[in-house]
Amino acid sequence: MPQRPRPTPHTILVRAPNWLGDQILAYPFFYHLRHGYPEAQITVACVPWVAALQFRHLVDAVCELPPPRTTSAWAKARALEAQSAMLRAQGPWDLGLCLPNSLGAAWLLARARVRWRRGYRTEARGWLLHEGLDWQPWRRRHRVEAYLQVLPEAVRPALAAVPAPFEAAVAWPVETPLLPPPAPYWILAPGSLAMSRRWPLERFAALARRIADSTALTGLVVGGSAEAATARQLCVDPALKLLDYTARGAVAMYALLFQQARFTVSNDSGLAHVAALCGSPVYIVWGAGNPAITTPWGPGSVHVLHHAVDCWPCARNVCQQPAARQLACLHGITPETVWQALQAC
Repeated sequence: MPQRPRPTPHTILVRAPNWLGDQILAYPFFYHLRHGYPEAQITVACVPWVAALQFRHLVDAVCELPPPRTTSAWAKARALEAQSAMLRAQGPWDLGLCLPNSLGAAWLLARARVRWRRGYRTEARGWLLHEGLDWQPWRRRHRVEAYLQVLPEAVRPALAAVPAPFEAAVAWPVETPLLPPPAPYWILAPGSLAMSRRWPLERFAALARRIADSTALTGLVVGGSAEAATARQLCVDPALKLLDYTARGAVAMYALLFQQARFTVSNDSGLAHVAALCGSPVYIVWGAGNPAITTPWGPGSVHVLHHAVDCWPCARNVCQQPAARQLACLHGITPETVWQALQAC
């Protein structure tokens, strides 16, 4: 049997979450890990699309995991072995902490020869972990709390301390951040990978028109290349007073925009989490997700706007209801509902 890690591990390897929102919700985890082991060498292994959102002030190194060349099982297995070999060469590792619940994430730490591995016993991966935690008590708790439980017992007494205020310029250094416009503005983040979390485009347009007619604010449409077409459709109408700020680079570049925005309106997406952590008041048009588990965390006030139906929350990416009830949870939220929420705060 492997021996438990030394009380103060010298080298720590963290397998980071794979999604933008989950990475943001791991901020308290990384904060307490760093303060629990101030002298340790902490390396985070992550997929490329969340590399820019790793908390550079709380870790010593970020290792991007090369993705598989195709979606085939063989390509994924080869990529996982290559990732393991890369991490193995950077070791040895005293302690490994696994935040994703996948079998592949635990396999990565095992093949990297991490001496002591801790994470949740999910996907039949308990045999790959030295400390396998029971997932059932935490599967319906907020993701921030679930991640904190992965921290070693030695760090646990300090969890009562509130993490220091987040400073994006320190955590996510970028050479050329996007500068805010000189006039007051609000932010619209209309993207989401999941169909069950995307409010109809025409409703965002109706809301933008109401804001334009009632305020002097300009709206900035943000997102990646996947949202560029949506932004063009919205910004073509001058009456909406919207500017296209999509596809401007890594997500971290938007931090200053969120910090100075009057408010952000978003789908349930990774950008909603980024906005909240950066301090923007966030109004989320909430679809199929469970807000008790994944409501954004941060200093920015968070307002979840939802329409509960009998199948909500299902947390599915694709609605399973018949055509007459498709996306009833999202379609029950009207532009007027969001506008009233904005006026109330």
